[in-house]
Amino acid sequence: MANRNSLTRRQFLRNTAVLTGGLALNSAFTRNLWAASTDTIRVGVIGCGGRGTGAAKNCVASSDGVKIVALADAFGDRLAALKKQFEVPDDRCFTGLDAYKAVLALADVNLVILATPPGFRPFHFAAAIAAGKHVFMEKPVAVCPTGIKMVLETSQQAAEKKLGVVAGTQRRHQAHYIEAMKRIHGGDIGTLVSAQCYWNQGGLWVKKREPGQSDVEWQLRNWLYFTWLSGDHIVEQHMHNIDVVNWAFNALPDSVHAVGGRQFRTGEEYGNIYDHFGAEFFYPGDVRTLSTCRQIQGADFRVSERIVGTKGVANLDNSNASITGEKPWKFEGQATDPYVQEHTDLIASIRSGNPLNEGKTVAESTLSAIMARESAYSMRQFTRNWFTVKCDLNLLPPPGLKLKDSYPVAPVAVPGKYQLAGWITEAPKKKQEGGKGKGKGKKQ
Repeated sequence: MANRNSLTRRQFLRNTAVLTGGLALNSAFTRNLWAASTDTIRVGVIGCGGRGTGAAKNCVASSDGVKIVALADAFGDRLAALKKQFEVPDDRCFTGLDAYKAVLALADVNLVILATPPGFRPFHFAAAIAAGKHVFMEKPVAVCPTGIKMVLETSQQAAEKKLGVVAGTQRRHQAHYIEAMKRIHGGDIGTLVSAQCYWNQGGLWVKKREPGQSDVEWQLRNWLYFTWLSGDHIVEQHMHNIDVVNWAFNALPDSVHAVGGRQFRTGEEYGNIYDHFGAEFFYPGDVRTLSTCRQIQGADFRVSERIVGTKGVANLDNSNASITGEKPWKFEGQATDPYVQEHTDLIASIRSGNPLNEGKTVAESTLSAIMARESAYSMRQFTRNWFTVKCDLNLLPPPGLKLKDSYPVAPVAVPGKYQLAGWITEAPKKKQEGGKGKGKGKKQ
């Protein structure tokens, strides 16, 4: 999709500094509040939909001394259930697109949960770190390269401030995935030569536009189906599996070539995203992996990863992990709820004085999925270097966006017609004696 606004990364960071300058806390003082396991960690929830609600409950269940003390959401009806369950007073419940600022301004909030639609994540993450808050943020953490660069910069700032950052890539906190990775990285399946990963399922919830709804309100309430909000389902959902492959290889793909389309979900209520993708990722050494994802009702279900080595194969999914080959193994340890464990690990790290920081890792895996989406939209092969250095695709919501605003839906990407921001092609060569010149796309 083409640039939706002209905000540059430099302008964004400058604006964020202005907006949050009055909110900034002394992070050293904040950390000292949690020197012991008996200290109460006071949590603000920004984004109170399904995942925000789940994350709030998981966070409270994860550790002793955790309390939800503030809520923010674009819509009042979305925070009503959490308000009642955790007895959050009215003066600590905020609504509107700027509601996150009110939560971050509360000096007693130590940790924030960021669970709004991913398109807003770079803004909210930057503001939270500027305000001296520890962060749990849901994946994905951005929907475009511009947003990814912001997240990477903010993650570095969090490290410098010794603020904890954990992302919703819960497989990295799941016992059987951790044990499998120890064996993969330890050489039990030999040198990695290939991998496959999948998130293939049926359809998800969808909300048709109601009479009188503005563009912005309708798209926010139906956020899964708009690239500027969700990143498309390959980014919003399938990046979990792509992240597992990156983890196994302990590397990032050098390039990607993908296909995709929109055949089942074609109505207006499905916005401008695709319903299926297939991608080939090229890892260092020209090691190639395959991924597929789809959300098509009536199709079969498969959510898993398969890592292939010269001495064996590791098979992983949400319930178990095993290895076949020279060193066969099957996980038989005690399982824990990874959605709770990720909060347990974050809070334990904060209280220890050595907070986790997963910002860079989740940003890089999110970028891998964004690369695949853009490759499918345009039917072109892209390198990671081009995306990180030259691509200026910017899908961030414009400054000052209001719920009542008009915000036209960008057209569905059509390969061959879709123009990716920052992509440069050569002008056709002049006709030469002895034959016709042929223009070629400049290799990216």
